[in-house]
Amino acid sequence: METITTQGVAMPRLGFGTFRMPGAAAQPAVENAIALGYRHIDTAAMYDNESAVGAAIAASGVNRNEFFITTKVWHDQLAADALYRAFDTSLRKLGLDYVDLYMIHWPSKDMDMAATLEALMSLRERRLTRAIGVCNFNLPMIRRAVEEIRAPIASLQIEYHPFLSQAPMLAYLREKGIPLTAYAPLAQGRAASDPTLAFLGQKHGCSAAQMAVAWLLDQEGVIVIPKAARPESQQANLDALGIWLENEDRTAIAALPKDQRFVRPPFAPDWDAL
Repeated sequence: METITTQGVAMPRLGFGTFRMPGAAAQPAVENAIALGYRHIDTAAMYDNESAVGAAIAASGVNRNEFFITTKVWHDQLAADALYRAFDTSLRKLGLDYVDLYMIHWPSKDMDMAATLEALMSLRERRLTRAIGVCNFNLPMIRRAVEEIRAPIASLQIEYHPFLSQAPMLAYLREKGIPLTAYAPLAQGRAASDPTLAFLGQKHGCSAAQMAVAWLLDQEGVIVIPKAARPESQQANLDALGIWLENEDRTAIAALPKDQRFVRPPFAPDWDAL
């Protein structure tokens, strides 16, 4: 598995997302993913499956240091004391001594960004997390985190798929050496039925969904964390690692609409802010 080294940690470029796998139902899916070879597992307090993820890790028999485990703090727990409590709860549910990446899941309008990031940095200094990161920050937010607060951001996790451009953000992150972790890489299932992706997939002997994953993996500094409950889909995403795009593929996917954002909670930041 190819990795990207960021802030001293190596992140596998293809991870296993667990959003919308609540409760114990997540455990067999994660166990199967580990058996297939996934080592980068992405969870969050809000997903309500950290205990199941932890149980799957424990049952796997795989050495802890082979895993890259990410979890996240919800946006109503960003004051330092609340964040520390949330982290302790996550660590206990996971049954781990540390996580590899701890992230702010969503920014909140009233958060003290400097204080929140300092709390994350404190966890890193205490080696309770190997790295820290943020999700769903817009460009002004990530600029402030990196340039003013000087937080050692190891990754920014945002929605990214063939129907949504992240060009300005990618340009900034590449300049700073920060990988982008793409969530909802299949556009919440829409990629699987896209005619252009299906046509390209026929040429490569793969599915439309695999083309979407391959397109993301084709890009410099991009990590992909598709969710897949079914073993066949888990394997298909792994197989996308072996798909090599040609220039005509890139041109065809570039021509798809790039303004389709599907994750729009009421507390999201202003995505158009530059």
